[in-house]
Order: sequence, then C-alpha cells, then structure tokens
Amino acid sequence: MKKTSKFILVVFLLFVSVSFYGQNLKIMTYNIRLDVASDGENAWPKRKDYFTSQIQFYSPEIFGVQEATPNQVIDIAGAFPNYNRFGIGREENGTGEACTIYYKKDRFKVQNSNTFWLSETPNVVSRGWDAACNRVCTYALFTDLKTKKTFWVFNLHLDHMGEEARVKGVQLVLKKISEVNTKKYPAFLMGDFNSEPNTPQIEEIKKVMDDTRDVSIEKPFGPSGTFNGFKHNEPVTLLIDYIFISKNSGLKIQKHAVLSDSKDLKYPSDHLPVLIEID
Repeated sequence: MKKTSKFILVVFLLFVSVSFYGQNLKIMTYNIRLDVASDGENAWPKRKDYFTSQIQFYSPEIFGVQEATPNQVIDIAGAFPNYNRFGIGREENGTGEACTIYYKKDRFKVQNSNTFWLSETPNVVSRGWDAACNRVCTYALFTDLKTKKTFWVFNLHLDHMGEEARVKGVQLVLKKISEVNTKKYPAFLMGDFNSEPNTPQIEEIKKVMDDTRDVSIEKPFGPSGTFNGFKHNEPVTLLIDYIFISKNSGLKIQKHAVLSDSKDLKYPSDHLPVLIEID
C-alpha cells in the first residue's frame, strides 16, 4: 500500500471513530434538595458551587432535576450558559418546586414540551389523591441534531407520603407517554420516584419499560442506593431514583452509574444522581 493510501485510511478511521464517539448520549437525573435555610451546613448556598462543578465534570447532554426552587433553577442556568431549559414550578403562576430539564442547546431541537400535574386534573395546578403536596411531571420530544434520532424524556417527582398518589401518579404518566408517543419513539422516564424497586408502582413501570440499571451493558457503577440524607458516614442503600427506557427501543444502555462524589465529607445533595450513557 502506498504511503498516500495509508494516510487516507488512517484519517478515515480516525474520523469514523470520532464521529461514533461524538454520538454517545449521557442523561442524568438529580434530586437537588430544595433551598431551605434549616439545612444549615448543607444549605444550598454552601453546596451549589460543588453541585454545579459536579455536573460540569460529567457533562450530561440532558439532565433533569427535581425539587428545584425558582432561585435554584436560575443558579443552575447561570452556571451552564450552553444549556437551555424548560419546566415550571408546581404552584400557582409557575412558582414552587420544579422538575426542570436542561439540555445542550447546540445538540438538540425540542419539538414540544409541557408540564402536567400528578392528579385527577392534570392540566391545572392541583394536588392528587392522598399526596402531601402538588407534584408534577415535565416532558419533551427531542431531536438529536447529530444523530437525527428523536426520543422523549419525562422527568417526575412522586409524592413522599401518599401511597395512592405514587401508584396513580405512575399510571397517569404511563398513560401520558402512550398518548403522546404515537410514533413509538424511544422514551426515557426519570426522576425521584420515592419508591423502592419492589413497590407496585415500580413493578407497573417495568411492564412497559426497562430499568437502565438492569439493561446496562457494562456493570452498574456506584452504590446500590440513591438517597443519602446528607449522612456521609453511612452506606447509601435506599434506592428511589431511576432512569427507565421503553422496551424494544433499539437503543443500547452502555453505562449506568450512581455518583457518590463528595467534598470535605459533604454531598452536593441529599440524593445521589443517576447517570446513564447511551451508545
């Protein structure tokens, strides 16, 4: 083989490898713990810089947060000018905690997005069933400008008290996914479910979606649980945060991780984030 031909082949292979690598997609879900002064040493002003630096390091293309108060939504947006966001708070006039979704604006086009309430009247501000407070789910249809693939992302926060609200909330979200996903695009459902794996609502989800932890090609990384309660000296075993993917989506979950990064014996939130990488 001539030197010119060898050079062309090397350049071609390098281009192909870089192109494939660039098409990987990382998605993260993160309950960030609301901004409340009673958290003392773990209050948001004392952890927000480390929190945003953690996300910056892992650089997910899309990440959804739960429990975000309006000032936290703005703080995060200010730290990531290369991301757009959508989602509204769960109270009147869009105030209160939100399930905001952030995404790299040069990578995706959002076809449509919306927020609905987990209640009997999902299109208006409302509290559902036996829930302790209003709960919402925010979602969007994304088109990846690199791969031209289209997919849905749903980001929710189920109630922490109401058992019926968790079950009925999941049923409502699954119904919504079925209603809007008429073209059978891949769908991701993520968030804080306040539910352990053996609960009826998680089993209900698994009838139509896969837990990305279970289908990850590489062995899942990190603790078995996601709720740490800011207790850095104790094992994290309570699993209540998940990322699910619709069955037979055609997408391969290459990696699944629960990230337990900390600084000075303090976590950036009382939950650990879940990060997946799609090949």
